[in-house]
Amino acid sequence: MRDLSEAEVLAQIVPRLPRGGSTLLGPGDDAAVVAVRGGRVVATTDMLVEGRHFRREWMSGADVGWRGAMANLADVAAMGAIPVALVTALAVPGETEVEWLTDLADGVGEAAALHGAGVVGGDLSAGDCVVVAITALGVVDAQDPVTRSGARPGDVLALAGSTGWSAAGLAALKAGDIAGDVTGLGGVVGRAVEAFRRPRPPIEAGALAGHHGATAMLDVSDGLMVDAGRLASASGVIVDVDRYAPALAQPATDLRSMAESHGQDSWDWVATGGEDHALLATFPPGLPVPRGFAVIGHVHDADDAGPHLRVNGRRVQGPGGWDHFSPRGGQGGLSG
Repeated sequence: MRDLSEAEVLAQIVPRLPRGGSTLLGPGDDAAVVAVRGGRVVATTDMLVEGRHFRREWMSGADVGWRGAMANLADVAAMGAIPVALVTALAVPGETEVEWLTDLADGVGEAAALHGAGVVGGDLSAGDCVVVAITALGVVDAQDPVTRSGARPGDVLALAGSTGWSAAGLAALKAGDIAGDVTGLGGVVGRAVEAFRRPRPPIEAGALAGHHGATAMLDVSDGLMVDAGRLASASGVIVDVDRYAPALAQPATDLRSMAESHGQDSWDWVATGGEDHALLATFPPGLPVPRGFAVIGHVHDADDAGPHLRVNGRRVQGPGGWDHFSPRGGQGGLSG
């Protein structure tokens, strides 16, 4: 599988799976939508694998639990839905301390309770490393779920939350910057490490976007460029990102000194860093975007090159983000 991208792997798997008579929206978005008596349920799942997504020497059990819960809550929010429940499955080595597991449960519970969701069950198994798999369920109000495929030419592109901070925190952890005081550089290092350990997605902004007529939306989990490109492809449009929009320029400025100390460009963190779990959405023109969102670009008709991503009018080539399998992928993961 290392020779395939994540999308190519999924293309081999998804067609083999039955859709079911109650499925309104199947694989391919941030979450599925299933019809149930009296309404619609949004369902999504994600997992954290030790050594791939976290290291226990970097994070407490509570950090891991929080991070896994927030990744799933963000996917529910990206559909314009309200999270209501989480189900958690764990695989752990037998030598794992019980206290680490109870801390993990505390982290999951704290994140869920913050957004009004319950933790209603799960499973526990032995394994060679810690694997945390969380399923999140949400409900959609009267409006339709917001998918990736509804952006229209003329729409504005807006971001809730921020990008780049988690990537910066990962760089600091890899480099050992957190040994001792993490409040250097005016607190930037500490804030970045906290963003990696405990991301704070703008969960409430998702349902708010749905109520304010968002035409498309997704969770920025793999990097702004790759996820904006996914939105463009799903909607059949050109998405043009303004890198000088304040919502992108400010974190690039805030992270500049830290990035330079690592021999990196802070814009690369903002553009391609994953796991901040911001929400990227499109809205009809002529109306103010809802609270929590800031305009960072526009949507245009596809041209002869087809749907694609641009930054300040120039087409972006390559994935520009994280891909679990492909060596062509960008920033992400713990290796390297």
